[in-house]
Amino acid sequence: MPDYDLEKLDDYRWQIPKTGGMRVPARLYATEAMLEDILSDDAPQQAANVAHMPGIVAASLAMPDIHWGYGFPIGGVAAFDPDDGVISPGGVGYDINCGVRLMSSTLTKEALDRRDTERLVDALFRRVPTGVGASGALRVDPSTLPQVLRNGAEWAVGKGYGSDADLDVIEEGGQVDGADPDAVSARAKERGLDQIGTLGSGNHFLEVGYVSEIYDDEAARVMGLHEGHVTAIIHSGSRGFGYQVCDDALSDMDKAMNKYNIELPDRQLACTPIDSPEGQKYIRGMRCAINYAFANRQVMAHNTRLAFEEALDVPPREHGLQTVYEVAHNIAKFETHRVNGHEQEVCVHRKGATRALPAGHPLVPGRYQHVGQPVLIPGDMGRYSYVLVGTETALDETFGSTCHGAGRKMSRRRARKTAGNRNVTAELANEGIIVRGESRRTVTEEISEAYKDVADVVEAVEGAGLSKKVAQLRPLGVIKG
Repeated sequence: MPDYDLEKLDDYRWQIPKTGGMRVPARLYATEAMLEDILSDDAPQQAANVAHMPGIVAASLAMPDIHWGYGFPIGGVAAFDPDDGVISPGGVGYDINCGVRLMSSTLTKEALDRRDTERLVDALFRRVPTGVGASGALRVDPSTLPQVLRNGAEWAVGKGYGSDADLDVIEEGGQVDGADPDAVSARAKERGLDQIGTLGSGNHFLEVGYVSEIYDDEAARVMGLHEGHVTAIIHSGSRGFGYQVCDDALSDMDKAMNKYNIELPDRQLACTPIDSPEGQKYIRGMRCAINYAFANRQVMAHNTRLAFEEALDVPPREHGLQTVYEVAHNIAKFETHRVNGHEQEVCVHRKGATRALPAGHPLVPGRYQHVGQPVLIPGDMGRYSYVLVGTETALDETFGSTCHGAGRKMSRRRARKTAGNRNVTAELANEGIIVRGESRRTVTEEISEAYKDVADVVEAVEGAGLSKKVAQLRPLGVIKG
């Protein structure tokens, strides 16, 4: 275990002091019980490395689901001054705008028997392609792709995939301005033609579950979450398109760092000034990938509704699937925050971290103005997930950010070794959870033991005041890539 000079600030906050070339301290949110797992990884060192970056303000932040990533840790948050700060693809991640959508329904868990659940999971597996390189849900031609990249979920709704009611409760309304398809390589565009409406691989999933516990009656009511009612969670991002945008930008910035006299302890933190040609090109391309991911999840949500109708032989009014909210957790955005007592614009990098805005904030949809922005924290496929709301403390301390999930504590290789010859699908079926995966290997890599217990992660962010619990969800069936 690395020997960190870790200061305890309180029961939920820990700090690596500013030393050497660090421009700010690195602050970690976690319970003491979580520290052993967190410190056994290199992720805290990555958080300290981020603190060396030009123009960083306040602190390099790490959420309790922190684990090792490319450059930035997954679970890392950092904000940069637009005048003298940098933009870093590693601070957003390869899967740009990977995010989560939660849908609620009027169906109850008791109304679905095991055969219903199996039919539903099978229908989802047919309608939402999974796996590495998955394609086939929707193909667009080269002349249409720029419309997707500029308009995101709005494009999908305009084509009949869902409705404006979905757009009202998606972060940014499902579309960000400033996307420039000319800033994206031909290879990225090629990869984006046939992956809209696809789940992908790794930790991406589509889960059918139910509301198992309510902690905040009013917030749950406003969100349309009722105990025992069926839910659906979609977790995916910008697929191969976003990966290519990131990869292209990392190559460009790695070559350009010497030009800007930027020296950092880890070359994976490749970055350039926000106002540099390389930085501006990446921002325009990243926004294309953000919109691509919004469109991708919108099409999957539409096909999820169709799967319910097909498998359960019910019309839309009987399943009542509506979008509760959709959050992004691999993104960089220009936002106004209070820094050192003054309001200023900053470029907030959230990598494996979710926006968490309080009640009354102007960016919270009208439906949620008096309860706060919904925060969606999925767990692993064998346990539970959580819905929370943002808080003023998050706005004050973390640029309105919180955790994004359970966070891995095992590599995929170690998970496979731990699982050995176990039949994980059969184990979960015995617990009443139906799983369909593109391969046995994918399911094995995603065993519950590979992840922190998301209840511990949620305890840490709630204890620190960054988010407040609303409801717990438990799985009935899952499809994975």
